[in-house]
Amino acid sequence: MNTAEAIDLLEDAVPPRAGVWADFGAGEGTFTRALVARLGPEGRVVALDRERRAIAALERWSSRNAARVLPVLADFTAPLDLPRLAGAPLDGILCANALHFVADPESVLARCRSWLHPGGRLVVIEYEGREPSRWVPHPVSSARLGSLLAAAGFGAPAITATRPSAYGGSLYVAAADRLDPDRG
Repeated sequence: MNTAEAIDLLEDAVPPRAGVWADFGAGEGTFTRALVARLGPEGRVVALDRERRAIAALERWSSRNAARVLPVLADFTAPLDLPRLAGAPLDGILCANALHFVADPESVLARCRSWLHPGGRLVVIEYEGREPSRWVPHPVSSARLGSLLAAAGFGAPAITATRPSAYGGSLYVAAADRLDPDRG
């Protein structure tokens, strides 16, 4: 997937306004670049990945193209002080092709909720119709995602985009907002 395709996938999930977002499992930055495009010149992105090579590539790109991107070598499944890294509570978190590597998505989604301000948005891009494999060890169907998000304190996810996957099944984009603490 290229950056233009990633921007298209995010069009209805990420509002085109400035904010502070995190990109979990950013890799070399396809979706980080798409977030930068969606958020505009005032937006900021904390891009996390546990692979040193990926973070080095993001550092090279951001030094030339997007000073408002902070590449961080970190495992998003482990506890971390994300609001301190971001400099503020987050307006959004993107998990693009990342949640299917997590054996315990419940705890990750609960931490995501804690890092977002009330009404903050979580955007998940995952595969629909995939069996577990080496590349997708813990598939997260859209139906399962709805249950996981409800348990973590998010509203019902809206599927904002789908597209066939070159690897079988399809990709879906889901957006869900953190519920206000008074509402659960």
